[in-house]
Amino acid sequence: MATRPSGPPPIVYILLIAILGGGWYAHRSGLLRSWLNRTSGSPTAQPQAPAAPNLPQAQAPNPPASSVNLDTSLPNPAVLQMDGSVTMVRIVLALKSGYSQRNPGIPITYGIPDGKPNGSNAGLKALMEGRIQLAASSRPLNATEVQAGLQAIPVAKDALAVAVGVNNPYKGGLTLQQLADIFQGRITNWSQVGGPDRRIRVLNRAPQSGTYSVFQELVLLGLPFAPDNPPYFTTATQDVTTPLLRALGEDGITYSTVDQVQNQQTVRMVPIDGQMPTREAIQSGRYPLARNVFLVVPRKTSPVVADFINYALSDQGQQIIGRTEFIPLR
Repeated sequence: MATRPSGPPPIVYILLIAILGGGWYAHRSGLLRSWLNRTSGSPTAQPQAPAAPNLPQAQAPNPPASSVNLDTSLPNPAVLQMDGSVTMVRIVLALKSGYSQRNPGIPITYGIPDGKPNGSNAGLKALMEGRIQLAASSRPLNATEVQAGLQAIPVAKDALAVAVGVNNPYKGGLTLQQLADIFQGRITNWSQVGGPDRRIRVLNRAPQSGTYSVFQELVLLGLPFAPDNPPYFTTATQDVTTPLLRALGEDGITYSTVDQVQNQQTVRMVPIDGQMPTREAIQSGRYPLARNVFLVVPRKTSPVVADFINYALSDQGQQIIGRTEFIPLR
């Protein structure tokens, strides 16, 4: 009688072979898929890091100056030449001094060719012509300058002050409309604004002055000034402030920046729309003759120019600007 062989029945061996074969096939298939993914460039799923939480607006840091889209592909100049606003002399010279202490190997000049700034309009023209690398402007860019590729970067706030002589018998304020009427020749006597019966003598700034352009935009809404009619309406030929203030006497009126007027002993600032140009009134927007002042660069510039702008916008640069009696951006 045949004896039954010992060990598992044949079906067990068949199942074992199938399982092992299936596992080997799955392993080979997985390797093949992985190799195909790598060779074909198909992305494989990667674990994603959690997104950084958005900070509330109040906690977001101030954007660095490098966030301004500056193309710094030009080489650094041997001398960083600047020109532009007479109004901004204190800002530029203070920033120049602070920057030079940190970077003594980079000479900086302001005003071509003799170190005397020529006004915003002349500085912007020199920048477009490539005669300087950086301009200071007390007015925004016009359409021609924007089309030429210039970029204006605000670095501080400022305001215009309307000034009369300290001995002028008129002690009141003016509305913005009255101010426009005076500089367009519709109001010619102090009695028309509540003062004595005396002819108003208008001392206008030079047309190349950025302050002239800003006054024309803010007060005259871009319309022209009255034509010269000496001695009652005269326009300066140079962008200067002190000679205009000294010539006011008892019947004159002019305008300049607050910084250039407020510490003068021979003149008085006139309230406009009931507001004096205090820091609080300027920052809150109540004073109607406020503005930004700018550093301006061409479309392509150099690393040192970008670094100077970075410095002006840094906390240290803004503190320096605040000490010039201009108002920092923050």
